[in-house]
Parts: sequence; C-alpha cells; structure tokens
Amino acid sequence: MSRDSSPHQRQLSSVFASLGDEGRAKRVEDRIVSGITAGILLDGDRLPSEAEMASALGVATMTAREALIALRTRGLVKTTRGREGGTFITLPQGDRASLLHERLTAMSRVELRDLGIHYVAIAATAAELAAKAADDQDLEILRRILDPKTAGNGSPGTIVGDFLLEMAALSQSARLTREHVRLHTDFGSLLSLAHADDTFDAKAIALCDEILGALVTADSAKARSLVGDYVGAGVAWLIAAQAENATKNNQSNKLRPSAT
Repeated sequence: MSRDSSPHQRQLSSVFASLGDEGRAKRVEDRIVSGITAGILLDGDRLPSEAEMASALGVATMTAREALIALRTRGLVKTTRGREGGTFITLPQGDRASLLHERLTAMSRVELRDLGIHYVAIAATAAELAAKAADDQDLEILRRILDPKTAGNGSPGTIVGDFLLEMAALSQSARLTREHVRLHTDFGSLLSLAHADDTFDAKAIALCDEILGALVTADSAKARSLVGDYVGAGVAWLIAAQAENATKNNQSNKLRPSAT
C-alpha cells in the first residue's frame, strides 16, 4: 500500500477490497454500509458501476446488482440513467449516526469487546513498530495531523483516525497496514459515536499527543500501552451507550399502546 495515499484513500480502498470466494450479495451490501457508517462514502458520492464493483470485490456482477437493489430498498442509494447517471449514496449526514446506533444495539457486549481486542492488537502492534521505524519526516506528518492549525474538520474522530492510520503506515508492514485500515473501517466507524462526545474526543486527541511523544523517544512499550488505553476507553463508552439505548428502547416499548 503506497505511503503517498491519503488516509481517506486507504479507507476507500478497503471498502472495495476483494471479498474472496465466499462473497455474496449480503456481504457486498454490508461492505457498502460499513463505508457509509465509517464516513468514507458520503451523501452524493458516486459508486463504481456494477461491473467495476463486482471486479473489485471479487464477486459476480449479478451479486453486486442484488446488493445494490437491497441498498436502494433501504434508501441508501439511488440510481439515475443517462450520461451523468450512476448509483449515488443518498444518506444525509444526520442519518449516519442512526445507522451506527442500530448496528451498536444489534451487537452483543461479547462481540463488541472481541472487536476491540482485535483492533487494539493490530493498532498497538503498529504503534510499537512505528516507534522503532519513524524518522523526523514521519513524525512531522503526525504532528501536522494533530496541529489545530492544519487538522481537518471532518466527521467526529477524523483527527484521531487519520493519526492512527498514518501511524500504521509508519510500521513499514503493508499487510499490517491493510488490516488496520480494514478494522478502522469496521470498528472505527463505531468509535465515531464516542468521538461525537466532545469530552471523549478531546481526551482521545490528548492520548494521540502522548503517543506521538512516545514515538519521538522511540518508547515502543509506551506507544503500545497508550493505544490500548484509547481503545479501552472507546469500548467502555460504547458499552455505556448500548445500555443507554436499551433503557430508551424499553421505556419506548412501555409507552407504546398494546394491541387489543
């Protein structure tokens, strides 16, 4: 994976990475939805053609077509004809959080913790390797990501996400970087719910500053530990959000008139 590609380009590539021999329409649909919930695919973005999508994902064209039909049924894409036609994402920004909360509610606590364990294993290893390999130029790139004067104003968690993705690239392991990008699309999208909490986001950025300090001093153990602290805090926030969602759903069910 090229170091010249931006964090967004890396994540976009992960959305359309091959699904392998077992790819089916539901898996294609889920991959596109994950791209939406991760903020990689935005309202109005144009998707590849059916043939291009099938080729990229390693599935039959009919499978890609079935997935797009399902996405249209859910109101997540629309297809127009003509020279400027194509299939476009139709999810307003405000509805992305609703999709994420639906996914979070559907997950068990065991699934959530397991996903966090997988993510931290990859991200922490990347931090450890980056602490050993990063040079002054690499560190300057990370500083610019965290600098309020140069940081982007994207969706919640963009700064921290871009920092971790760039740090993974500094590990000098293409395979590790690809896996980190894939997991960031999956788990990172859920973490964006936590980052919408300004207090959590500020603490996470402060942790990234500490991680950068560990990279500067080549303290690989500290860098690894700090990534674990970030993911642990994220999982704790999401579990609390799950409990809050469950309470709200129970209250809503109690208020709903019973069928007679």
